[in-house]
Amino acid sequence: MSTDLLDALDFAKGDGLLPLIVQHAHDGRVLMLGYANREALEATLRTREIHFWSRSRQRLWRKGETSGHVLELVSIAPDCDGDTLLCQALPAGPTCHLGTPTCFDAATPAHPWLNELEALIAARANADPASSYVARLLAAPLARRAQKVGEEGVETALAAVGGDAAKLREEAADLLFHLLVLLRGSDLSLADVVGELARRRAPKAPDRVA
Repeated sequence: MSTDLLDALDFAKGDGLLPLIVQHAHDGRVLMLGYANREALEATLRTREIHFWSRSRQRLWRKGETSGHVLELVSIAPDCDGDTLLCQALPAGPTCHLGTPTCFDAATPAHPWLNELEALIAARANADPASSYVARLLAAPLARRAQKVGEEGVETALAAVGGDAAKLREEAADLLFHLLVLLRGSDLSLADVVGELARRRAPKAPDRVA
C-alpha cells in the first residue's frame, strides 16, 4: 500500500479510523479486529509490525508492545469502499489478551478439511504399519515417501496432458495426499507451505504492501 493508496482511503466515514481485520497468513484464521488511523498505518508500513489506534487510551499502540506477541505484517489491502482493511500477518504468540491464539476462539481456518486430513495423518503415525498405509509410509525411509510424491506427480502431469479432467482430479488428490504425508514425515505442515507462499507474495520495499 503506497502513500497514494493511503490518500485514497476513506478515513472520514469513521471519524479518522478504519476497522482493521487481522488474518493469519498461514491458515486464514481471523486473529483480531482493531482500528487504525493514518498514523497507525504509516507505522505499520514502516516497521512491518501491525499498529493500531487505541480508542480507550487515545494513543498509537503496537500490538505486542507489552507481551512481545507482535503481528508481523505480510500484506494489507482495503475493501471495495476503501473504508475497511484486511491484514495478513504472522503472530509471534497468542493474539488474544486471554492467551488464546485468536480473539475469535471458534475461528475456522481457510482449509479446515485439509487440516482434518493432516490431523488424521498425524494420528496414523502411531498406528500399526501392518494395518495402516500411512503408518507404513511414515515408518519407511524418507526416500520411499519422496518416491511416492514423484510417482503421483508424474501421473498427475500425464493425466493433464491426456486431457482427462476426471483422471486429473483423482491424480491431483493422490498427489496432495502423499505430499501431506511427506511433509508430516519431515516435521512440516501445509501451513508451513502456505506461509512460504505468503512470504513470497510480500513485497520487498517497506512502503509497499501486496
